[in-house]
Amino acid sequence: MNARLADKIATLIFWIGALIVIVILGAMIAYLLYHGGKYISWDFLTKPAQAIRAGGGIGPQIFNSFYLLFLSMLITVPIGVLGGIYLAEYAGNNKLTEAIRLSIETLNSLPSIVVGLFGLLVFVNMTGWGYSLIAGALALTVINLPLMVRFTEEAIRGVPPSLREASLALGANRWQTILRVVLPGAFPGLVSGAIITSGRVFGEAAALLFTAGMSSPALDFSQWNIFHPASPLNPFRPAETLAVHIWKVNTEGLIPDLRRVADGSAAVLILVVLGFNMAARWLGSRIYRKMTAT
Repeated sequence: MNARLADKIATLIFWIGALIVIVILGAMIAYLLYHGGKYISWDFLTKPAQAIRAGGGIGPQIFNSFYLLFLSMLITVPIGVLGGIYLAEYAGNNKLTEAIRLSIETLNSLPSIVVGLFGLLVFVNMTGWGYSLIAGALALTVINLPLMVRFTEEAIRGVPPSLREASLALGANRWQTILRVVLPGAFPGLVSGAIITSGRVFGEAAALLFTAGMSSPALDFSQWNIFHPASPLNPFRPAETLAVHIWKVNTEGLIPDLRRVADGSAAVLILVVLGFNMAARWLGSRIYRKMTAT
């Protein structure tokens, strides 16, 4: 077999593998949207859930999911960016760096249910917060911090060394070079990484079962005191997210229209996660074109 024929066969195998993945993913998305898309309406997206009666919606669950996402990313992004900067710009080849990378790989491979049990022990019981949004946000930070560090490190390493050398040659110190040259050059990758991480947060359920809880109090959206138990902005209240709601409806639901709520919720969830990933690609490429004038 000559080299050209071997290359064509390998290329064909790669294309077939990619096509199989696309077909499987497309079939899953089409199935979820076909069965759940017909139930999506304004009332379904805004009404509160019902425990026994039919006709409930997922309004509070959607709000809880986005608010939990905000709290989690508020912690994850700054720490992840700082960790990625250290690994890309300052860390040398020593035992400390090896230990950090090993810890990142270990955290990245942990099952979310294990992180949930850790969060139950530390963020729920030891702190005394109980099931709460802040406990769920910290558990999600444990899950997503390694991913954000990895995205940041790769984005920074993708910045051409010539830009660093030019900045240093003009008299800037190392920190000024990182802040004013490297980070702007890596910004498209950082934005894409943050949005992709956000999609992962929105779809998480296992860790939140043990930290954020499986129920929500009646919310008063006119109450802006964040320490009031009925305030939607209170980070110390329990909160059932959309992913947890899907699990709960399918396992413990007693409502007559269980299938409608479960399928509609799954369709909304898949649309949001798809939106996060598409936004990451679009926003990253748009920012890159503006910054490089291409």
